[in-house]
Amino acid sequence: MSALKSLTLTALPKAEHSPVQLRRSRLIERLEDQKSLLKDPAYDRVVQRWKKHDGERVLTERKLPVRPWWRTDETGQVVFFVRIGWKALELEKGKAGIVAGTMEKLPPIIDTLIGAVRAGELYLPTPLPRSAISESMAHGSD
Repeated sequence: MSALKSLTLTALPKAEHSPVQLRRSRLIERLEDQKSLLKDPAYDRVVQRWKKHDGERVLTERKLPVRPWWRTDETGQVVFFVRIGWKALELEKGKAGIVAGTMEKLPPIIDTLIGAVRAGELYLPTPLPRSAISESMAHGSD
C-alpha cells in the first residue's frame, strides 16, 4: 500500500464525444481520401466491419469507391467542392465551388481546407436528430 500512497490520485475526467468534433474528423478523413484519389485514380477506401460467419465474429474488409469532389467547367477549369452527405457544402452564400484551374493545384487547396476544418473556420451543419426526421416524415411537409 505504501507504493499507492506515493501517487497523486484524482477522479477520471469524462471523455467528451462532441458531435462537432466527430463531423470535423470525418470531413478531414474524406479530404485525405480526395488527396489519395488524386495520386491514384483507382483508390478505394477500405472499411473494416465485424460480421457473424458460422456463429463466429469475423473481421471483414470492404472496399468503398471514392468519388471525386471536383469537376471541370465549360471553360476547362477544375472546380473543387466539399460534400456533406450527397450535397455540396456552400462555402459562401450561393457558392459551393473553389476554382483550382488545373488538377495540379488541387492538393494545396485540399490542405488549406483541412487546416480550415481543424481551426473550426468551416461551418459544418449538424444533422437533424432522428426523432425530428421521423416526425417530419409522419406529418408530411406541409
